[in-house]
Amino acid sequence: MRVLVVGAGATGGYYGARLAEAGRDVTFLVRPARAERLRAEGLSVKSPLGDAHISAPVTLTADALAAGEGGPFDLVLLSCKAYDLDGAIHDVAPAIGPDTAVLPILNGMRHLDALDARFGRERVLGGSCSIVATLGSSGEIRHMSEFCTLTYGERDGVRSPQLEAVDALMQGARFQPKGSDAILLEMWEKWVFLATLAGSTCLMRASIGDIVGAPGGREFLEGLYGECVAVAAAAGFEPRAKVAAQARAMLTQEGSAVTASMLRDIEGGGRVEADHIVGDLIARGREIALQAARPHLERAYTHLKSYERRRARESA
Repeated sequence: MRVLVVGAGATGGYYGARLAEAGRDVTFLVRPARAERLRAEGLSVKSPLGDAHISAPVTLTADALAAGEGGPFDLVLLSCKAYDLDGAIHDVAPAIGPDTAVLPILNGMRHLDALDARFGRERVLGGSCSIVATLGSSGEIRHMSEFCTLTYGERDGVRSPQLEAVDALMQGARFQPKGSDAILLEMWEKWVFLATLAGSTCLMRASIGDIVGAPGGREFLEGLYGECVAVAAAAGFEPRAKVAAQARAMLTQEGSAVTASMLRDIEGGGRVEADHIVGDLIARGREIALQAARPHLERAYTHLKSYERRRARESA
């Protein structure tokens, strides 16, 4: 399969580099400056799973793709931030052929609607990943944990030839691939966990352990997770008991240094996925006429949108 990885940042760059390292046919769709740097320096990964260096990664720019170079591809791996999704959809459109599969590994669910509308639901797989990685000062990808998963599946649960081909592609690379027959449920399970983690650590400007140690902190975390789970359950995707128990344990662990990457974005003055991760949960709860109160979730959303307004005002 010919694979197009949209971007070469911490997430897409890691999975793309590992696939290239394993001998797969991988091309990175990047901006011109990033393409020049990759051509000059290659793509480096520093990881507990083993370092890697792709000396000559194949790259394309959006202009080159639009001019007919490269495409179409068999698989498009999409890992951009939600606020860059519209631009990514526009840029990647020339790569989509009659048999192309699109594998998004964004957070939440909102992106599926946009991708379905542009490319057709039959092309768009469900996907999710778990990775702790960042870009270093020299452009290298710094992977900070041995835990690194990539989960994918047909959204109707069918084990299609398309999914079999994707699954075969993923085997042997240095991450944990998983074909799922319940990918939408797994995406919802991750979403409610992430909304709780991001909503709480951003609102409190603190790690999970700091929040748990503060008066009322544990109760706030448990309440916020319960509100998120209630929306998922009303939508028909209540987290499985074992998954929910693991999530609650992680979200209430004493002394935990865990924070959401969204908090790091705020502390760096960056953009955040407020609407995609937190706001969309609230909106979906309203759409399905869920009557349960969501004060913790709504307070977290108000905080994130206030941050966005202040950031926009100060940068104007």
